[in-house]
Amino acid sequence: MDRIRKKYENSMRGLNKLLELQDIKTVESDVFRDALIQRFEFTFEMIWKLLKAYMEDQGIQDINAPKAVLKEAYAQNLIDHEDVWISMLKDRNLTSHIYSEAVAVRISKDIIVSYIPLFEKLLNMLEAKI
Repeated sequence: MDRIRKKYENSMRGLNKLLELQDIKTVESDVFRDALIQRFEFTFEMIWKLLKAYMEDQGIQDINAPKAVLKEAYAQNLIDHEDVWISMLKDRNLTSHIYSEAVAVRISKDIIVSYIPLFEKLLNMLEAKI
């Protein structure tokens, strides 16, 4: 459980860094948008790995890829809005490989409107369990 607690704390730190940018809400600024997307990428990475570790601790093994982790987390009622989490994964992959300003603006808005609230909901729920 110490390993999970550490992953949880790292995920919270990542989310807090992301929240610092949420208040600015200036997706038209390249610098802001790039920082928001980068913080989203590493926060998402920490959170899916936290989910994986938590489920392994609960006896759920052999789920290694992010999509499989998200699908199992949904099946275990750890997350809701599976479609949004899968979109989040796709957006994380998209930002890592392709840069288009229009896509970056859309993803930035999705981060603020949809993704951050889901991160917060998950981490609040896990805090009570670990």
